[in-house]
Amino acid sequence: MKFRPLHPLFVAEVGDIDLREPLTTTEVEALEDAMATYAVLVFHDQALTADQHAAFTRNFGPIDAGLTLASGAKRRLKNPDVIDLANIDPDGNIYDPGHIRNVSLIANQMWHSDSSFKSPPAKYSVLCGIDLPAEGGETEFADQRAAYDALGQATQAELAGKVAEHWAFHSRDFLGGGGYPQSGMEKLPPVKWPVVHTIPESGRQSLFIGVHTREIDGMPTAEARMYLSDLLEHATQREFVYRHHWRNHDMLMWDNRCTLHRGRRYDLNAKREIRRCTTEVEV
Repeated sequence: MKFRPLHPLFVAEVGDIDLREPLTTTEVEALEDAMATYAVLVFHDQALTADQHAAFTRNFGPIDAGLTLASGAKRRLKNPDVIDLANIDPDGNIYDPGHIRNVSLIANQMWHSDSSFKSPPAKYSVLCGIDLPAEGGETEFADQRAAYDALGQATQAELAGKVAEHWAFHSRDFLGGGGYPQSGMEKLPPVKWPVVHTIPESGRQSLFIGVHTREIDGMPTAEARMYLSDLLEHATQREFVYRHHWRNHDMLMWDNRCTLHRGRRYDLNAKREIRRCTTEVEV
């Protein structure tokens, strides 16, 4: 297994490994060590089935269900551990651009950390690209460790001890609603996390913000949201960002605790088949 850095701050390409095969203990440990350093790993030419995708992800912790807890929609994929992010229905047809399904897919174009709205939150996400459009749909990542390091000392001191509220449907409300039933939304009440936390494996401090974050304890809502907006603007400056240009059968793995990510715009009339598995932080 070889690692080649793709960005001055984070992200590495991983070579000489076939992820269709079960990982050895040594390989799992090497990937864990690489995640502590790079936070985002890129694998090419990994034509995994959904079951192989889930099996690979389970090496790194228990599986997170994410927003599927709130959805009553019919599933296209049989494996319950794999989250379908394709714009195609169970019959293989591309959803109409105005379909409610596309609200969630478009919400993924805002800077976020997967399942920051849950307790426990997400640890690693593993995204497999199956059939990607020729134009658009890139995925961007922002290193929140580097973003924290670049803050002034006064801002770092101000953030110490601050706690923010994360809510799954904050982004969906911004986009006009996501069609989730009330019974489903009640399964994902708001949760609170420190705005700055320490990543155990590296000892580095990181911002923990994003589009799911809507309040800061002890601040009026308007002030908190502008403060969070300013932080997000700082944390996603180009110097902290890597953009991945997809090709079919790429696989990306990232640490949600210290990165933000977003998809980029693409033609909703073009097929985009992509799926994700995510692990929970073990408590």
